[in-house]
Amino acid sequence: MTQSKRLTLVLAINVAMIAGLIIVGLSSHSLGVLAAGGDYAADSIAIMLGLLAIKLRDSHGSKGIKMMATTYVAAINAAFLLIVTGFVLVESLHRLTTHTPDVHGFQAMLVCIIATIAMVIGAVIIAGDTADEDLHMRSVLLDTVADGASAAAVAVAGGIIYFTRRFYWLDSAAALVISIVIGFTAIKLLLDVVKSLSVKTKNSRKKKPV
Repeated sequence: MTQSKRLTLVLAINVAMIAGLIIVGLSSHSLGVLAAGGDYAADSIAIMLGLLAIKLRDSHGSKGIKMMATTYVAAINAAFLLIVTGFVLVESLHRLTTHTPDVHGFQAMLVCIIATIAMVIGAVIIAGDTADEDLHMRSVLLDTVADGASAAAVAVAGGIIYFTRRFYWLDSAAALVISIVIGFTAIKLLLDVVKSLSVKTKNSRKKKPV
């Protein structure tokens, strides 16, 4: 399966989950679910940019354009992830230090179980030959795995809240963990982008005529 087809399938899965996560997050007062929805939205934008980059590189047929386009898309992906990280980090700390609203644990648990399963399917679709592919495809796989793990953490927190009718702070704690996971993913991706651009710069200098 081509890169475009794999990315399109994963994009469809992400988009299908965004509305559900945001609606349930708002109705259940779950910051963890909202954080997952924001993460999926950021990833969806990055995937759309990736599809545009692939179209650009295929239309030009240039390996240099291919590598540069997908590398820059990976950088944009990292920027979106950092924005989501900042929002979730601030809001989760605010709730933990002031007041955590009553969270409807069952709704949060159910939607995040579905989201986890969806991300596992997405990871399987993307995983193909990712190790031999460009930076953007690896970044999408990394994002998908991180999304699945984050959704699973929120599902566990929602389950505990539902069965105990207590420990509402666990939702904010799960959101805080998600922000850390997203931030780590973004920083690692940025480092990969810088490394990739540095290698390209060195190679271009070597190719210049003396």
